[in-house]
Amino acid sequence: MRSAVKSGLAFSTSLLMSWNKSQVDREDNKDYNQVLLDVQRSLRRFPPGMPDEQREGLQEELIDIILVVLKRNPQLHYYQGYHDIVVTFLLVLGERLATALVEKLSTHHLRDFMDPTMDNTKHILNYLMPIIERVNPEVHDFMQQAEVGTVFALSWLITWFGHVLSDFRHVVRLYDFFLACHPLMPIYFAAVIVLYREEEVFECECDMAMVHHLLSQIPQDLPYETLISRAGDLFVQFPPSEMAREAASHDSMAASTFKDFDLASTQQRPDSVLRRRRKQKQAALERSAANAVVTVAQPSAARRFVRLAVMGLTVALGAAALAVVNSALQWAPKLDLFP
Repeated sequence: MRSAVKSGLAFSTSLLMSWNKSQVDREDNKDYNQVLLDVQRSLRRFPPGMPDEQREGLQEELIDIILVVLKRNPQLHYYQGYHDIVVTFLLVLGERLATALVEKLSTHHLRDFMDPTMDNTKHILNYLMPIIERVNPEVHDFMQQAEVGTVFALSWLITWFGHVLSDFRHVVRLYDFFLACHPLMPIYFAAVIVLYREEEVFECECDMAMVHHLLSQIPQDLPYETLISRAGDLFVQFPPSEMAREAASHDSMAASTFKDFDLASTQQRPDSVLRRRRKQKQAALERSAANAVVTVAQPSAARRFVRLAVMGLTVALGAAALAVVNSALQWAPKLDLFP
């Protein structure tokens, strides 16, 4: 325990020492105009009731953090949604520490999202359906028949759910969980949300437009601690190393660009021929597996111990994160951030 605390303190200290904000020439930065537009649209990510002057100051800091990280790491490419992640760390940690932490994350956990293309992001999305299939083949088959794909989870993944959750407490808790875990944990959490909504999915018409609309609207009253524990459990039962082959071959119909994402949001109906072929293929699979018994492997004792250790860690970190947030908000005790 003591060594872990010392290591954490040393890591934080090294982040602070490495932070040296440099002047950024905004006008000559190729990403400045897009970053500016995204930051100007991020009003809902700031505490309600915050004075305009303070919010505008934070927005300027948000722009600086993003441009500083991109300037120091020219191999990274800005994407829409990146600012949703950065603003969360800015609100909790302040500009100095947030810059150092975001830079570290951008070269590790977020690295695949910051490539010139979204190929790696699509690959991560491809893990979603195989995970769902392992746990609940009926939900998987329904989604496949509806041809909904995984585009509904794109904004969840690339913003760590920061763009779609309205309660800042839930955002902070999830970020805390993702920081303590494997970079693919957000996709496991996405799968858990879909599985948790099993009844809603089955009650929905088996149509791409209807299912996409349902899944893209995340309920704001989810049992987050239960889902966090479940996501960790699934990660142990079905680790990425075991799911990689299925992910590589899975047809996720993921969006390749945000333009595609916007187009998919118009909820156009799928081609009837493709729908009929999908149903025929599914019927054949059901006949061949009529007498099969589906079982879910239970984790070994060693894996279970590791899972419990991880869950204990994230619970402790959750309390620590809440303390940090509360301390960070002492400068504005009247803000209704935590109603």
